[in-house]
Amino acid sequence: MTGRPPSAAVLVLHGGYETGLAAPAPGPLNLPGLRMLPVARAVSRAVRGEAKVRVQRVRYTHRGWNGPREDPLHDALRVLDELRHEAGDIPVVLLGHSMGARAALHAAGHPLVRAVVGLAPWCPPGDPVTQLSGREVVLLHSTRDRVTSPLASQSLTSRARRAGARTCLVTIPGSDHAMIRRAGVWHHLAATLVRGLLGQGPVPDRVATALALPADARAADGTIALAGLPAVPGGGTERRSRQR
Repeated sequence: MTGRPPSAAVLVLHGGYETGLAAPAPGPLNLPGLRMLPVARAVSRAVRGEAKVRVQRVRYTHRGWNGPREDPLHDALRVLDELRHEAGDIPVVLLGHSMGARAALHAAGHPLVRAVVGLAPWCPPGDPVTQLSGREVVLLHSTRDRVTSPLASQSLTSRARRAGARTCLVTIPGSDHAMIRRAGVWHHLAATLVRGLLGQGPVPDRVATALALPADARAADGTIALAGLPAVPGGGTERRSRQR
């Protein structure tokens, strides 16, 4: 890395597969990686002109989560350690989709991490939440997702809140796991949330209210329908088998 160290950073983690020890496909053949490119561009535009914020994609060693190996988690932690060595204790938001959101949630205990934004996250019921204590966590999930579960996302936000995190789930009707339908909504919300969670702008009022809920709040109280937020822009076939 060259040039002046950043004053803050956003690490972008794309999706992948439950299992897969091969390296991710290169360039345009890496469909999960391509899926996050417009989101990363929207975030870059949102933080442009602020104190130097680096938007950086995490590159995976393997294409799968691979059970207890948790390969993308270690890739994320490696980048966070490198960033800390380069720039010191700067604030970082982790922005992940599907498997990448799972990796982001697991990596949130790293000292640099201030917040996590998870898009259609993969949240198995037994995943830990204690590492989220003191962090802000906002998950976005389509109500029609057939690859990962919006109910599992709601459960995770509730469990994490009880563990000391500040959490919120935003549900997006009429979309899909790949964020193709209503793509503008995903891009706009991700950019707005990342900028706000870095402290460089506001988050939507209802999201802020949810983040301030007490630890014993009902899961439903921390869940916001898209219709309850300020107006945002509205609006291929994904390989779904075992993809996260």
